[in-house]
Amino acid sequence: MRILFVVCGEGLGHSSRCIQLGHYLQQSGHAVHFVAYGNSYDFINEHGCANLHRGQREVCLEGENGFFSLKKTLWCSKWIVVDMIQSGLRIGYLIQKLKIDCVVCDTMFGGVITARFLGVPVVFITNQNHFNGPNGKTNFIWRILNFLISRYLKLAQQVIVPDYPPPVTVSEYNIVVPKGMERRYHFTGPFLEVDPRRYTYSRTTIFTSFGGEPYKLPLYQLLRKIADERKDLFFDVFYTGSELPGSSDNFVSHGYVANLYEHLANAKIAIVHGGLTTLHETLLFEKPVLIIMDPNHPEQQNNAKKIVDMGAGIAVDGRSITKEILEEKIQETLALAPKSFRKEHESINGRKNAVLIIEAAARKQHYYPVSSYQSLE
Repeated sequence: MRILFVVCGEGLGHSSRCIQLGHYLQQSGHAVHFVAYGNSYDFINEHGCANLHRGQREVCLEGENGFFSLKKTLWCSKWIVVDMIQSGLRIGYLIQKLKIDCVVCDTMFGGVITARFLGVPVVFITNQNHFNGPNGKTNFIWRILNFLISRYLKLAQQVIVPDYPPPVTVSEYNIVVPKGMERRYHFTGPFLEVDPRRYTYSRTTIFTSFGGEPYKLPLYQLLRKIADERKDLFFDVFYTGSELPGSSDNFVSHGYVANLYEHLANAKIAIVHGGLTTLHETLLFEKPVLIIMDPNHPEQQNNAKKIVDMGAGIAVDGRSITKEILEEKIQETLALAPKSFRKEHESINGRKNAVLIIEAAARKQHYYPVSSYQSLE
């Protein structure tokens, strides 16, 4: 079969999981194509993926002072309808040119309507279909988004949530399965293509990664100040954008690296924003995590709440972060000893479950694996 992945380029978690799922599909004998833009296109290209095509950005994420800004994002995304139409037209062209059998959209919406219009099955991948803050707090804009997304996802034949089934669903507070759609939602497990037992472990570094958006630079600069004063702490820092603070004897700056897991295996703790893929990786490598919560990013706030519930990390509100507070939270995280998570991971094959769903959708058949939706209550 010929499968077309349409990948969101806001952050690299979407790209990472699509690469791993696409690789598994190729191993199963399928032809895989990717459509991406921006950092996502560069990331997929750097991984040597063939059949890569440029796509159209649909939404523009913006921020300031290290954190996401909803106001700036809405202004930057004011032409979203036009951008989605252009995205859909581009995808439609590729569907017909490449004779695609199934479209897999990872948090990209333009291709859903196009695929349905052309009669091509479409599978949607997401770890958030409901916007709410901690304890279910919501607002007018989020309620509108929740209404639109719940209606839109009904167009997809199947919805894949690349997360563990309950009760260890990290994105639990970001997913609401609409009544009557339980059989369309599948908690497949993550698509991680890694055996953590292959790596040599140590507890020597502080693994730090906030993604590649320019507005996150202030957080890296804050960590550099701590590194300059605390020579007993060694920071291993990753950023795919430009202008990362330069390296020192205990603050090593990296751009793109071929194998991030080698560095994660050497970490004492990980400091991150709270994206789902990164949190899965820290759980799998059994590293305590310090999450600097983006005050305007509900998905990552909710992921952080679940990680704290699981005893796997500590979360701090980015609005109150200072050098002194960050240094204190690093020490608290260093004292954590999260339980082993490998049995949970080994008990479910996320890539295999997702491939079975995609194959069934491409054949226009129904398939309900064991990991289909169960009540989160």
